[in-house]
Amino acid sequence: MVSKTDDIPASVPSCNPTEFADEAGDGAQDGKETSKTCVKDSCGCGPSADTAMVNGDGAHERTEAADPKQDASSETDGGEDSNEQEVIVIQDTGFTVKIQAPGTEPFDLQVSPQEMVQEIHQVLMDREDTCHRTCFSLQLDGNVLDNFAELKSIEGLQEGSLLKVVEEPYTVREARIHVRHIRDLLKSLDPSDAYNGVDCNSLSFLSIFTDGDLGDSGKRKKKGNELEQIDCTPPEHILPGSKDRPLVPLQPQNKDWKPMQCLKVLTMSGWNPPPGNRKMHGDLMYLCMVTVEERHVSVTASTRGFYLNQSTTYNFNPKPSNPSFLSHSLVELLSQISPAFKKNFTAMQKKRVQRHPFERIATPFQVYSWTAPQLDHAMDCVRAEDAYTSRLGYEEHIPGQTRDWNEELQTTRELPRKNLPERLLRERAIFKVHSDFAAAATRGAMAVIDGNVMAINPGEETRMQMFIWNNIFFSLGFDVRDHYRELGGDAAAHAAPTNDLNGVRAYGAVDVEGLYTLGTVVVDYRGYRVTAQSIIPGILEREQEQSVIYGSIDFGKTVVTHSKYLELLEKTSRQLKVHRHNVLNEKNEAVELCSSVECKGIIGNDGRHYILDLLRTFPPDLNFLPVDGEELSPESQRQGFPRQHRHRLACLRQELIEAFVEHRYLLFMKMAALQLMQQKANRDAKAGVPAITETAEAPSGSNADTVPTQTSESPSAAAASADSTGRTESSAPAATQEKSSPKPAVNGVLEPAATVNGECKSPLEGKELEESIPGLARAKELAETLVAEDGSCIDPKSREVVLNACKAVGSISNTSFDIRFNPDIFSPGVRFPDDSADDIQKQKQLLKDAAAFLVSCQIPSLVKDCLDHSALPMDGATLTEALRQRGINIRYLGTVLKFVDKTPAKVQLEHFYRIGISELITRCAKHIFKTYLQGVELSALSAAVSHFLNCFLSSFPDAVAHLPPDELVSRRKSRKRRNRVPGGGDNTAWASLTPNELWKNIASEAKSYYHFTLQCESVDQVVEKYGFQKTTLLREISVKTGIQILMKEYNFDSRHKPAFTEEDILNIFPVVKHVNPKASDAFHFFQSGQAKVQQGFLKEGCELINEALNLFNNVYGAMHVEICACLRLLARLNYIMGDHAEALSNQQKAVLMSERVLGIEHPNTIQEYMHLALYCFANGQLSTALKLLYRARYLMLLVSGEDHPEMALLDSNIGLVLHGVMEYDLSLRFLENALAVNTKYHGSRSLKVALSHHLVARVYESKAEFRSALQHEKEGYTIYKNQMGEAHEKTKESSEFLKYLTQQAVSLQRTMNEIYKNGSNASITPLKFTAPSMASVLEQLNIINGIIFIPLSQKDLENLKAEVQRRQQLQELGKSEDPAEDRPLELEDRIPID
Repeated sequence: MVSKTDDIPASVPSCNPTEFADEAGDGAQDGKETSKTCVKDSCGCGPSADTAMVNGDGAHERTEAADPKQDASSETDGGEDSNEQEVIVIQDTGFTVKIQAPGTEPFDLQVSPQEMVQEIHQVLMDREDTCHRTCFSLQLDGNVLDNFAELKSIEGLQEGSLLKVVEEPYTVREARIHVRHIRDLLKSLDPSDAYNGVDCNSLSFLSIFTDGDLGDSGKRKKKGNELEQIDCTPPEHILPGSKDRPLVPLQPQNKDWKPMQCLKVLTMSGWNPPPGNRKMHGDLMYLCMVTVEERHVSVTASTRGFYLNQSTTYNFNPKPSNPSFLSHSLVELLSQISPAFKKNFTAMQKKRVQRHPFERIATPFQVYSWTAPQLDHAMDCVRAEDAYTSRLGYEEHIPGQTRDWNEELQTTRELPRKNLPERLLRERAIFKVHSDFAAAATRGAMAVIDGNVMAINPGEETRMQMFIWNNIFFSLGFDVRDHYRELGGDAAAHAAPTNDLNGVRAYGAVDVEGLYTLGTVVVDYRGYRVTAQSIIPGILEREQEQSVIYGSIDFGKTVVTHSKYLELLEKTSRQLKVHRHNVLNEKNEAVELCSSVECKGIIGNDGRHYILDLLRTFPPDLNFLPVDGEELSPESQRQGFPRQHRHRLACLRQELIEAFVEHRYLLFMKMAALQLMQQKANRDAKAGVPAITETAEAPSGSNADTVPTQTSESPSAAAASADSTGRTESSAPAATQEKSSPKPAVNGVLEPAATVNGECKSPLEGKELEESIPGLARAKELAETLVAEDGSCIDPKSREVVLNACKAVGSISNTSFDIRFNPDIFSPGVRFPDDSADDIQKQKQLLKDAAAFLVSCQIPSLVKDCLDHSALPMDGATLTEALRQRGINIRYLGTVLKFVDKTPAKVQLEHFYRIGISELITRCAKHIFKTYLQGVELSALSAAVSHFLNCFLSSFPDAVAHLPPDELVSRRKSRKRRNRVPGGGDNTAWASLTPNELWKNIASEAKSYYHFTLQCESVDQVVEKYGFQKTTLLREISVKTGIQILMKEYNFDSRHKPAFTEEDILNIFPVVKHVNPKASDAFHFFQSGQAKVQQGFLKEGCELINEALNLFNNVYGAMHVEICACLRLLARLNYIMGDHAEALSNQQKAVLMSERVLGIEHPNTIQEYMHLALYCFANGQLSTALKLLYRARYLMLLVSGEDHPEMALLDSNIGLVLHGVMEYDLSLRFLENALAVNTKYHGSRSLKVALSHHLVARVYESKAEFRSALQHEKEGYTIYKNQMGEAHEKTKESSEFLKYLTQQAVSLQRTMNEIYKNGSNASITPLKFTAPSMASVLEQLNIINGIIFIPLSQKDLENLKAEVQRRQQLQELGKSEDPAEDRPLELEDRIPID
């Protein structure tokens, strides 16, 4: 049953639902694709850091070089001292203090010594009974505690101490904070911030479906026996076969959100600021309020608190009224003057505190919703004030107002990182500053495009302008000074920022001390691309020519270098595979570089070494870069490459470079080992010793897997021979090994850096190699002799072997494997010295091989993964992710689709093809939309967007645009303003777009950009031809372009009126790309936990994962995709280990977090809903389980439609639960749909289909329709018999069930005959109708969800232990130098937990 792997964004550690067996099975490909990056030693051991550095890619996860080596005792590689620290940080014991606030009973609070006093402040401001206080101090025995002191540093604070909350006098700042806090409390249930995409709020709807009956906080605990009262009928649009795809259920209205009104108006008064004489009476500011009872009051905020004054709207009278109701908090004041406030505020706070914290914590990065209901726009003084000050976050808390982003970003990088606590602090600081910077940059970019920021060069035309706002530098993605003329003009200028961001990400992940990159965020908004960067100190005062001391500012005409930069960049070159090379400068002198020429080095006024313009960090992609006189390899040419691209900046992705180098490494080891064996055999033959006898069990095709193609290098003959011999020389277990090894991520494993006195232990030597390459088990120890770099202990013959192997795979060194790329090859304007001609030729060949590798290995492997369902994209985003994980750029989308089209099993890839085409169409539409929007002025924005959507999606043939009414467009004014806003002016060209023209443009865009031919002239043709849903297309285009539309049902198919009006477009959001800093230590724990679980050590695995969760929380705060993955895995472990309640609670958090961080209809969220439903069912909460499954099915229909392999799993779940509650007819509808989908995507002989037949048969049996039941069970039996043989237990079970059904059918027939014969007085033997037991339903649910409990007898366990020990002994013999490690059990003898 194990075949599917979640599709998760790369940032999520891959912990899929079929984790435990799968990671080893088809996870083997996944392992290599999702995660590789430079690894700092996992527990602060010093020097080994360099040796373990592996190819880095910050975009993805960090994976330990020497994989499951770090077990629970992860100090094996770190020395004892570091481990003690770990313990301190994590198992830090808390204690309880008593807190006494004015007017409330003292209460207990659990605190930890690590916390700061400030954190207790936060808790009090959140608690129901103390939430209205903001201006207070905490006192212990009359001494005021310092806000920023850690609790452990406070004298006399211990278990049971009493802390008093003491009200403090206000200042203007404190008064403003108080008003803001009260406003936040009043708005705490209001979702408008989430819909408007502000303050990192986002939506979550889980609580509507669980209705508060999950876990202990449940209002009413339900038990499974209350079957009678469950209403199981799903809404019509969720039933299989329904064509209706309504939008409104996407965001069900939460009854809690109809906020109880506490106060009509709270605003700043027009009398602010207080005049001098009143200031001297302690007045800080004035507020105006209108209570629910329509009472208008004017309030003074003074140092002593808040009181009513006698001012009115037009008369200023600051004297206190009588009574003045002076109170220290606004809430106390309002509760005295407005009974409605008192009642509703209390009720609201109760509700607020009942909500799950994950529903209200801010996310680290803003998530935008593409639909929203019509919201009332309420008066809000704080929002109004924020809009017009450059306040970001809580900047008034930071002295000096604006933040120096560059200083913050660089200082956090410089924090110490010797041990775990230091690294946690450092990573936390880096992450926090990054998320703040991303928010500030986004806000600034929007302000720039909206025309609210003055340019620093206002005299130039708009597209050339640059801006500085809040210490961030903004530039627009246009080719301003013909800088990119040679490279493709505006198209290149548009691509450069994302390339640069990828470079920043890569260098950031390598994390070399002393080398600094700029904070970089790329924002697409209203058709413009804005790059936001932190500012290098001093760069604005000097000319660029003076400041650049490394690299080139004119694409290689003049080039300079600098020894310090070479030294720093050399440290990154191994992970990033950058080759040190010479180029010629304008005087024809050779200049040495260790990066591309565009990469500039500037020493800032702060003395730091910055590198910027990293757009060519990775080598060029020759498939999209036609060069005169250069032939690509035949694999590329067969696919029609090289192709002309829009710009010449197309480069390979880091993931591809990793995969390519790894592929070459396997080839290298294979060739070296085979030659060595040859030699040894010859030697043995001479000595009269019989040659090695091989167990010739050729694993079927596992070899072909490792080296999928012969790339066109000269010695391909050698490789081919390696291939054929490799087949026979396979040691027996190799077949399984190939599958189960997590692919080693290697580069320069046999590297100079790692030699210690000529005796070098490479991190990946040994075990993994023999796992990954059949036939190497014997040659391993021979190959190990190759490691000594200087060749001191190698006989000349072996040296020759290494030399041959190095040459064959294109290594830059002759004595060890080391592949690197020269990023300047084929750069226009770059010249190389003559003496390196040889080298350049090699480099060119390497680039051609890499381009061929992408087309001939990576694309087929992606399609293969989709065929065996280890990759399951559900929508555009997850498809993009799947491509990128394998290093395939999106520009290859057309090529991938053509490849799928030619695949024999095309029917089983229909879902993939459909998602691919829809992605291609929406991306083309996005390209067109971008230029379309640039010509629209702000007042016509909603009209223009709705017109575009009508042309794109509506069947209405002559969509007409609504131009804004004339009185708004005064001719004179718009001419005057033309040069103020990018694209301003009275441009109405957009209004002439017609549906026909748009679809023609989409087809030509597909042809020119993706080289793919779309036959389509209208949206209806496309929908007809590819089986799309218009709702899905609407979601894809909205998400890609940042459009937010009104939540209502749209009639796309009307031929009489357009689907959208301008009122339907609510907002346009930015689409933001930024770096995601990682929590490396946490990730190592997570991975060792996964490894443990795979070996069947559930308990240890669980502890490690819990540890990882702790560390993740430490770095990321409470909300993050990786925490979500962690929680999901924990929930699964809890479930397997029988702790259902804990599983529920963890999975509930995972669902909430996925909704909040990824989005309410993200494919990952759909998966989480399914898992939660399973645990609910196991907990006896049947109606909740059904509601959750219905929600998941609705989202799935919306996102990808009914025709998707994942739908079969979902429908089997729904069918089983319905069967359990005896809704047989409904159950059959879902199960028969699942059967149909399974048959289509897995082939009619698959075991999945057999199981589907069995499930359907069980329902027919419960309905006493034995004939149909028999028919289905027979089908299932046939499949089991053919696939598994007669003796297999599944086949036996099935035949037992068949016998039972036959008996039942016969006795039913007898009874019927009896009735026919004797009429009403027949003696009827009662038939046994079996209502399914909950246990049997749960058992089937577990099976289809890939959880199989295997009852192990004591004897089995003993055998397993013995086997593990035997393995370890073998291991130690194999390489005595390495510490022993638990090898993951091979597939056949592993406990298949999952």
